[in-house]
Formats: sequence, structure tokens, C-alpha cells
Amino acid sequence: MTNDLRIGVIGFGARGTLAGHAHLPGEGSAVTVVADPTDRGKAKARENFGEGVATVDSVEQLLAEHEVDAVMILAPDFAHASVALTTLGAGIPTFCEKPMAIALEDTDAMLALAKEKRARLYIGHNMRHMPVVRQMKAIVDSGRIGRVRAIWCRHFVGAGGDFYFKDWHAERAKATSLLLQKGAHDIDVIHWLAGGYTRRVSGIGDLAVYGDITDRRDNSDRLMWDWFDADIWPPTTQKELNPVVDVEDISMLHMTLDNGVLASYQQCHFTPDYWRNYTVIGDAGRIENMGDGSGEQIHIWESRHSGPGRPDAVEVIARADGGHGGADPSLVREFLGFVRHGGITDVSAIAAREAVATGVLGAQSIRTGGVPLDVPPVPEDVREYFDAGQA
Repeated sequence: MTNDLRIGVIGFGARGTLAGHAHLPGEGSAVTVVADPTDRGKAKARENFGEGVATVDSVEQLLAEHEVDAVMILAPDFAHASVALTTLGAGIPTFCEKPMAIALEDTDAMLALAKEKRARLYIGHNMRHMPVVRQMKAIVDSGRIGRVRAIWCRHFVGAGGDFYFKDWHAERAKATSLLLQKGAHDIDVIHWLAGGYTRRVSGIGDLAVYGDITDRRDNSDRLMWDWFDADIWPPTTQKELNPVVDVEDISMLHMTLDNGVLASYQQCHFTPDYWRNYTVIGDAGRIENMGDGSGEQIHIWESRHSGPGRPDAVEVIARADGGHGGADPSLVREFLGFVRHGGITDVSAIAAREAVATGVLGAQSIRTGGVPLDVPPVPEDVREYFDAGQA
């Protein structure tokens, strides 16, 4: 390990900007090599990091030809597990963008190999660093609303048609379900606020809108912002969808957590608005966010009301600089500190696995008539190792 961390990046597409927060020449870390199979990705890496950055085609070539102190996996979801198993097998501290993987068995293989090789594993659940989530977590942890008994989350994905139905995200074979790509964030936040993990899940869902649109195009030659158009409305007028569209565009889950908390999650990709709404109900009050961005509000009820009364208190969501409400730079700072020192972080590899497990089995329940399914826990020795900070 050097004083100046040499960072390798694998995949430089839609989330490539995240690596920019690790490129701090003269401040302790720098991106020195980027692996991307496309000319576009390589050119974008040189544009972002300068002509001095090395570019290669694959993770195998990166490891064979370059020495790095850590890697950041920003490749598409379906590649996360195979790339991470390669870097962890080489003993390299690894940042893996969320979702951790698109199959439960792959998440468990990643945990097992990281433990075996003592290679530090960090998953990019940046919402744990979003001001709205951190402030709600602080209210819950303060005991102000008593013991948490239930959590409801509604996710209105107003840009769903552009974000998730014009490329590989729309395919079960490459994404499993949008309960992973999109829902893994919210499931993880539910678990964090509740202080527990889902042990039983059931769901309903449908491909209600985008499956009926016949205008299709292979968009592999483009990136999302090339086709994004905020003026398209209603969603039924979308064009140039992915040739294969077989993931649900509306999903609803019921979850029973290991500590008795009951939770529900609703995700819709054809709403006119785009935001998340969390309601946390304790036995002495409840909180609810009215918006999830800087300057918006968290409402707190601590006394009885008849009808939709005003909250007893309001907390304004803090302002922070950087992507996702300041979460992205904070996330990468935590990762760089973890590479150097190890230890317990706000982001949890176990929690990332539990989010994938809930999403995978939730999708399976949706596709088998809503049958409740048990979510297998992580082996206790593995959980203890990661919860202790991968010492």
C-alpha cells in the first residue's frame, strides 16, 4: 500500500463520474488505469483524467499490466459479480457499485471470497450518505418516535421509461428485476432505518405500460443521456425502447423483518413525478419526508391529531454539494478511508447482500403469484466478520 492510492476503474459508462471523486492527485489518490471495452469509454476516461491515464480492455488486462491499490467496479449490473470475484481473488480492495450482484448466489460468493482472501469489499450504496436518509436515521436513532414498528416506502420513478426501458435494464437476463437496480437502494434504506433485515417477502407486480410499446431500437451504441427526453409525456408515447422488455414497470412488496418490523415498498416507473417518500412509524410517533432533496422537509408527528393535521415539528433537509444530494463524494471519501484503514463503515456489505436477496426473492414471488418466500440469512461467521469491519 502506498501513500498515494492508485485506483483502477472497471467500466466507464453512466456511473463513470463517480470515479472522479477518487481522482485527487496530490491529495492522496488518483485514477491511474481504466478498463472499458469501448472506444467511447476509453476516450471519456482520458477526457476526465488526462492523457496520462492508462486504458485497457478488461479487468484481466488491468491486473496483468498494472499495479493498483484498489479498484472501483462501475460496469453494468450483470458484470458486477464476475469482475468482483476476479479482483477479490487477487486480494485487491474492491468498490462494487450497487446492486452488489443480480443473483443471490453471486452475492454470497463475493462475501465468502472477500473473507477468505481478506480483501476489503465495499458496496456503493450511496443513499446511506444522502442527507434526507441520514437525517431520518438520526431521528429514529434518537428514540424520538419510539420503537420502529413499520416502514412504508413509495418510489415514484417519473423518468423510468428513459432510465430503465431503453437498454439492458429492461431485460430479466441482465437485470433480474428493477427491484435490484432501483429497489436495492430503497430496500437497504428500509433495513437501515428499521435496524433489521427482511426474512420473508411477498409481492405483486406487472409490466403494465412499457410492454405494449412496439417502437424498439438497439441502443447499445448510445448512453442514457443520449436518448433522455424530459418532454415525453404520457409514458405510452415513449419510443425506441430496448428490443427486449420483460421486467416489471410496477412492483409492490410486503416484508417481515427479523426484528418484527413490517415494511412495504412500492415502485412505479410511469408516474409524472420523480421522488421517494419514506414513512417510519414508531410506537410514539412517526416521520415522513416531503421531498428528498436539499431544502425540502421531513415532517415529525409526536402527538395525536384528527385528520391530516400539521406536523409537530419540521426538519429541513440539509444542502450538500455533489451528485445525489452530496452522497456521491461522501461515499467515495468513505471508501478511500476504508481502503487505507479498514473498519466499520456506514455502508455495509452484509446489508447490500440482504437488499439483493430481498429483491431477488421479491421478484420471484411476483412472478409466482405472490407466494410468500423466506429470505435465507447470511452464515453467522460471515456476518460477524463483515459487521466487525473486515478486520
